[in-house]
Amino acid sequence: MNDTPEKPGLIGQIKDKLIHSKEEWAREGRLLTGMPDLAHRNRLPPGQKEVKNWPVLDLGVQPDVKPENWRLQIAGLVENRIVWTLADFHAQPQEDFLSDIHCVTQWSRYDNHWKGVSARRILELAKPKPEARHVIFHSYDGYTTNVKRDVFEVPDVLLAHSWEGAPISREHGGPVRVIIPQWYFWKSPKWVTRIEFRAEDEPGFWEIRGYHNEGDPWKEDRYS
Repeated sequence: MNDTPEKPGLIGQIKDKLIHSKEEWAREGRLLTGMPDLAHRNRLPPGQKEVKNWPVLDLGVQPDVKPENWRLQIAGLVENRIVWTLADFHAQPQEDFLSDIHCVTQWSRYDNHWKGVSARRILELAKPKPEARHVIFHSYDGYTTNVKRDVFEVPDVLLAHSWEGAPISREHGGPVRVIIPQWYFWKSPKWVTRIEFRAEDEPGFWEIRGYHNEGDPWKEDRYS
């Protein structure tokens, strides 16, 4: 008999009120301006407001992933499956990136300094197969999200361990999180533990709850 209490699932842990409010936003089309900036004429996407801080948004769960326990799996339709410890991750070529970030909840923050491993390094080592057209991210809190492979291949996409010269904090997704600067930030999952290459798409946590399957801020891809 197992006397260890079973951990509640993702839905049992997160703040239901937060989920319901976000679903309501999607149904109402909240924050949409109807004025997309397809030519990227402005640095600030439509409907966004610049902030100087970095707001904390999550599902009400902030997993405490100890550095010694962290693992990253690169799996699915790849020639080379990868499992990295944090030491393995830090042993990869490290790159510095500068990018803006845009949250679907209407805030944007300019000039974020990141350090980490580029997506291109992962692609170089894992060698996804030609039919792998989609990428699914899995996080330690059970969160998932999805992007097309060509989005993951953009040069400024990375897995970051540092922000503004310091390790990324637990509340912001440390020890390692994904950064996809050109998409709304829900597409940049915190606490990443698995990256899966697939032939078929699989909408993630927010995508099945009314959020857009793409997430381009300049097109206002907030909701489906």
